[in-house]
Formats: sequence, C-alpha cells, structure tokens
Amino acid sequence: MNNILKTFVFLTALTILLIYTGSILGGPNGATYAFIFALLLNAGSYWFSDKIILSIYRAKKISKEDFPYLYNTVRELTTKSHLPLPQIYLIEDNTPNAFATGRDPQHAAIAVTSGILNTLNEEELKGVIAHELSHIKNRDILIGTIAATIAGAITMLASLARWAMIFGGTQKNDEDNNPFAFLIMTILAPVAALLIQMAISRSREYLADKSSAQMCENPLPLANALRKLHQKTIYQPMDAATPATAHLFIVNPLRGNSILNLFSTHPPIDARIKKLEALNNIN
Repeated sequence: MNNILKTFVFLTALTILLIYTGSILGGPNGATYAFIFALLLNAGSYWFSDKIILSIYRAKKISKEDFPYLYNTVRELTTKSHLPLPQIYLIEDNTPNAFATGRDPQHAAIAVTSGILNTLNEEELKGVIAHELSHIKNRDILIGTIAATIAGAITMLASLARWAMIFGGTQKNDEDNNPFAFLIMTILAPVAALLIQMAISRSREYLADKSSAQMCENPLPLANALRKLHQKTIYQPMDAATPATAHLFIVNPLRGNSILNLFSTHPPIDARIKKLEALNNIN
C-alpha cells in the first residue's frame, strides 16, 4: 500500500473513530460540538503556525548574501519542482536538523540549524532541502492539521465524558449501559486516535523521503544525511526542542527512548534509509 493511500485510510479510520466515539460517549451533539471546537483551535494554529514555530526557535530570516549556497540550492529545487521560493531561516543550534512550515506553498518557510550546515556536504544538504520542499508540495501541514483536528475532537469527547461520569452520569443512561466499559472507552479512544495520528505523520515522512529522491534524482544523499543527523542527535539532542513541535523536524530532535517509539511521529531511521537504498537499487 503506497503512502498516499495509507494516509487516506488512516484519515478515514480517524473519522470513523470520531463518529463512533461521539455516539458512545457524547451522543451526536457532543461529537459535533467537540469537532467544531477542535476545528477552530487547529485552524488558528494552522494559519499562524509558521510565525509561532519560527518564534519558538528564534529563527532568523536569511538572504542570498548570508548563505549563497543554501539560497541557491533552495531556489534550484523550487524552480525544478514548480514551487514558489519559500522564506529561508537559520536556527542557531549545533544540533543538525531542519523543518518546513507554512499553511501553503505560497506562505511557506524552511528553517535549518547552523549544525546541519556544518555536518552535511552539499549533496546531502540538497537531499534534506528537497525533503522539506516535498512536505510543502505535498501539503503535509494541512493534512497534519486535519488529523490533529479529528484526534483533538476525540480526546475532548473522552475528557468531557469522564467529567460527566464524575458529576452525574452520561447521555446513555439505559439499563444496558456498562459504566466500566464506558470508562475504558474514554481511555482507549484518545490513545487509538493518537496512534492513528502518528501513523499518518510517519506515512508522510516516507512520502517526503521518496519525493526528495525523485527531486534530486538520487536517493543516496538523503539516506546518508539521515544517518548523520540521527547519529549526531543521539549524542546532542536539541535543548530547545519540545515534544509538541518534534514532528516538524526531518529527524526527531529529542533523545530517543525505545519505550516511546510506538508514539513517535518519525519512522525508524533504519527503515527510512532502507527504503531509500531500495529506490537506488531499482534505478
């Protein structure tokens, strides 16, 4: 199953889970209100995401005169991909990493750390930039926002249902209602939504890797870059990085924890490298 189809399947699963959770926990009205609230919350985040994220990491906008090679690389790849030239930002951090943000290709930005410029060679950096441009071209920020909206609505429904149990029962008061089963549902539904949301994020990472390989006409520079970035991050995670924004980066900027791998927004680095090397074998 390709990654575009996987994304569709996962989004469908999230929608079905929202409808089912709403009918079980909050009734049709509860599901509707939770979805509208989550939509408004995430729409605001989506619209202003670039300004918020760049501000968090104190990113500074750069020009061609500041970093000619970086600027020319971005311009070359955007021209090749028929994309508008995004704004380019630098984050003063020794940990090598990068991310893309912005609500659409016309309002996009790419941010790289000073560490990545000192770690990767020209071809590897080009592979990373192509990966981030692929996120912009594939509108992954929009897809992530949709997933977050539905998952957020499910989480809010479950939270409201737990409070309803504490202060006077639920909307389903019939004799067949099982309070214990209801409580389990309020716990499992948000976990299931989170897992599906993470699966969507991982599918988009694989898709961006593949798109980068096609854009550069060579998958190996990105594979080599991922290997370097992962190794560096193990020993030097980003101090400024937070779990809420970790999904934006090309590699997880936080220190790895095998217990939390199930909830990771990033596919395993070894799996990503293996898929890229397989593309090279096909070529």
